[in-house]
Amino acid sequence: MRIGLVALGCLVALSQPAIAEEMRVATLAPAGSPWMVALERAAAEISEKTEKRVTVKYFPGGQQGDERDFVRKIRLGQLDGAAVTSMGLAMIEPSILVLQLPLLFATEDEVDYVAGKMWPHFQKKFEKQGFRLGERGEVGWIYVLSKNKIQTMADLRAQKLWTTGDSDLTGNILDKLKLRGVPLGVPEVDAALTSGRINVTFSSPLGAIALQWHTKVKYMNSMPLTFAIGATVYSLEAQKKISAADQAEIDGLAKRNQKKARKVIRKANEDSKKMLLKKGITVVEPSKEMVDELTAAALAVQADMIGKVYTKEELDAVIRHRDEYRAKQAKKP
Repeated sequence: MRIGLVALGCLVALSQPAIAEEMRVATLAPAGSPWMVALERAAAEISEKTEKRVTVKYFPGGQQGDERDFVRKIRLGQLDGAAVTSMGLAMIEPSILVLQLPLLFATEDEVDYVAGKMWPHFQKKFEKQGFRLGERGEVGWIYVLSKNKIQTMADLRAQKLWTTGDSDLTGNILDKLKLRGVPLGVPEVDAALTSGRINVTFSSPLGAIALQWHTKVKYMNSMPLTFAIGATVYSLEAQKKISAADQAEIDGLAKRNQKKARKVIRKANEDSKKMLLKKGITVVEPSKEMVDELTAAALAVQADMIGKVYTKEELDAVIRHRDEYRAKQAKKP
């Protein structure tokens, strides 16, 4: 699962500052979740700083559908923006998934370093698609959550896994590992876990609790599969309503608030991991053979997706920045 949902750079103002503009922004983040708290705090600050020329109406918890619906409605002018996970971002510009390849990063600091280097590149690509890509947010480390204990690849292949079903990257991973995927939207996952249509899902610890998926599973594998990012996007048509002064104010607030929000989400994920254990979730260590097969598949997927999801230059840049960061860390006393 991927609820990346905390990017705060979507808010826009009218070019005529005397007229108030209510911006319509959708998200899957549940009301009351740390993601929504961060978004609403930023919205209040922007309203204050722009003297209410900009206000934001959020539609949380999937009120406007799934992320595919959000993107479609933005294109139709029915929404101005959306705080989305990488799934929603990829519906606009698939190449951004190069930042979320499985087993690509070992630490959050690596994610920060590489994403910081690559973000301006993707902002330009989103503009070509008619969208403004706001400051980076995140969902966090993504784990396997299951009803049955999964310790080997044979265990995993016996399960029915949730998948978004509309990603070349996801399809390639399933094919490589010979897994059975059941395509569902995020709002459908809870019912599917209840009915047994699926018995494996993927989520950050915080997402699992916020969406109540943890009440439907018994196990969580200890090894995270990827680090899920997110961001807020809005249409360039909405941006045309912004005065230069208000946009500068909003951009500054977004950059400051998003850095704070990432810290909040990371702590919330750590707290959620502890909460899952208290709720009776058992952490399972995958076998060495399972880790080895997943690692080999991850490397194969990286190469297979060149020219299909991202360019060789983009993959090379991501790996170069990651290795550059690791080299710098290795030199530290």
